[in-house]
Amino acid sequence: MNLFNWLSLFIVFHVFAATPRIFSLTDSSTQLPVNFLDAAKKPEVFDYMVRIRRKIHENPELGYEEFETSKLIRAELDQLGIPYKHPVAITGIIGFIGTGRSPFVAIRADMDALPMQSFRRSPKVQHRNKLGIGVDKTKKEMVEWEHKSKVPGKMHGCGHDAHVAMLLGAAKILKHHEKEIQGTVVLVFQPAEEGGGGAKRIVEAGTLENVSAIFGLHVSRNFPLGEVGSRSGPMLAGNGYFEAIIRGKGGHAAIPQQSIDPILATSNVIISLQNLVSREADPLDSQVVTVGKFQGGSAFNIIPDSVTIGGTFRAFSKESFQQLRHRIEQVVIAQAAVQRCNATVNFLQEQNPFFPVTINDGDLHEHFRSVAGSLLGVNKVNNMQPLMGAEDFSFYQEVIPGYFFMIGMQNASHEKLEQVHSPYFKVNEDVLPYGAALHASLAVSYLLKHPQDIAPAEGKYHDEL
Repeated sequence: MNLFNWLSLFIVFHVFAATPRIFSLTDSSTQLPVNFLDAAKKPEVFDYMVRIRRKIHENPELGYEEFETSKLIRAELDQLGIPYKHPVAITGIIGFIGTGRSPFVAIRADMDALPMQSFRRSPKVQHRNKLGIGVDKTKKEMVEWEHKSKVPGKMHGCGHDAHVAMLLGAAKILKHHEKEIQGTVVLVFQPAEEGGGGAKRIVEAGTLENVSAIFGLHVSRNFPLGEVGSRSGPMLAGNGYFEAIIRGKGGHAAIPQQSIDPILATSNVIISLQNLVSREADPLDSQVVTVGKFQGGSAFNIIPDSVTIGGTFRAFSKESFQQLRHRIEQVVIAQAAVQRCNATVNFLQEQNPFFPVTINDGDLHEHFRSVAGSLLGVNKVNNMQPLMGAEDFSFYQEVIPGYFFMIGMQNASHEKLEQVHSPYFKVNEDVLPYGAALHASLAVSYLLKHPQDIAPAEGKYHDEL
């Protein structure tokens, strides 16, 4: 083959790889040509998702308090004619689209917001420091936007408002094609992902017992708009929280010998906790211990009676996770005793259950790569490294095969987006059609690959108890 032919073949291959293919649903007798991304980008779907997302953004609600969000979702499902179960896990909703018979495949969105105030950065202004050197500074300013959070101290700083809008967008598309769905798509609107373990309560409610697989997503600034990222196997770490109270004896700062200083003891505790990773863990076994909370003292010249600290610990194996838990308690109590203090450690499992490691199913990984590659182009599907972040989606994966992925929303021509959980966090609403289309495509194509025919259990879907 001459050079010209080789170059032609090379160009054709790369054009094909970069071009999304039409996604179609087929059975033995009919063919439904459906490109869910085209459908999601139509004004009647895109504008619908934007409206939903902004309405939820205006009224952020914390975990297990998502009553207005839940009410909004149920109103939309009613309008679309989609049956559902409610309440599940206090504010959760489980919707159904399709035949009502197996196979069942689930797609999930989380609903809760964060206890933080949203801000915007002011334009940079140059100031002179003490050395006369110009320094660029920005100030925090309150957000001025028609659809900003109307609730002081609460915001959707992790994109869950967008996740709900995407799932409702997918529901709208799927309902339009319900007669062609060969099985049942289960819509999971989940409360309390931010530490409350809402997924655990959804599982315990038994509403997913017949589900064969579940898919979930998260918006990300780390990938460009129109691209996705994920991996097979461990993707996100297991996560736990702890709070410790170190008690000493308060007194005047000028006569410390008559006191037992819990601030000094706590300082030693924090330093010693860092050794758990740097000196006790295998460097090839990723682990994290972070103290993010330190509360103690109220005046410059008073030694307090006690200090409270809190933090998180993370690992990628159950063994490493349990070892960290054991050693955190040991170190806190022993180091406090060295300084003549007493200490108690609470792992807060009632309010914040330990999150397992998020482990993506290998077969679902291949399914995801195939579907996302067809929809977006194979070069838009990225293999990502594991992250130390955590997701309660892992509770689903402990009982059924599950797959979690990141969906990019960074636009190079726009401002650089902030990370999640930042007071400056923003969602690029152009991501909404991609999320809705991937939800719909992953679910419907999964059902086509796993045909069954089992009679549905008796009972009502629309169950408002």
